[in-house]
Amino acid sequence: MSRIAYFRVSTGGQSIEAQRRALAGPFDREFSDEGVSGSTLAASRPGFSKLLSYVRDGDTICVYALDRLGRDALDVQSTVRHLIEQGVVLDVVGLGPIGKGVGELIVAVLAQIADMERQRIKERCDAGRSAARDALAKTGKTHRGKASLGRPRAVDPERVRAWRTANNASIKETMMHFNISKNTVSRCCATT
Repeated sequence: MSRIAYFRVSTGGQSIEAQRRALAGPFDREFSDEGVSGSTLAASRPGFSKLLSYVRDGDTICVYALDRLGRDALDVQSTVRHLIEQGVVLDVVGLGPIGKGVGELIVAVLAQIADMERQRIKERCDAGRSAARDALAKTGKTHRGKASLGRPRAVDPERVRAWRTANNASIKETMMHFNISKNTVSRCCATT
C-alpha cells in the first residue's frame, strides 16, 4: 500500500515544486511529466505511463488538481475509472479521496468543466488570431498594433543583409555586430 504523488506542468518555465509543497508528502514514490500538455492523453505521457505500470491495488495516488490528470473530460474519466477498477484511490487536494459512486460522478462533472474551459480558451485564441489576420490584411498591423503574427523579428533582415554586404562581413562578424545567432544571420542572408 503505497502513497504515490503525480505532478504535471505544461511549460518548461513552470516547476512541479508548488504542487509538491501543496501535497505535503512524504510519498513512497513520485512520478512527473514536465513540459507535457494536459491535452496529451494521460497514458501517453512518459511519467504517467510509468505510474500506471507501478500502481497496485490499495495504493493511493495524490494529485494537486484534477486538471493535472488531463484537460480532456473523456480521458480524465477513463483514467479515473481505470484506477478505481484497479483498486487505487485517487486523492485530489480540495476534493479528498475519490472512489466508486459519488466520487466518479464528481470527477465526471469536474472533468467536463475542465474540457469546456479548454474549448473556450481555444475559441478565444482562434478569434484573436482571426482578428489579427483581418487587421493585418487591412492595415498592415494586427489588432494589437504588431507588425506580424507570432514573435517579433530579432532584427530587420534587409538591414542585416545590407550591413553584411557593405562591410563584406563574415557570419561571425555579423552575429557579433547585431548580437544575433548564426541561424538568424543565415535566415536573413539566405539570398546573399
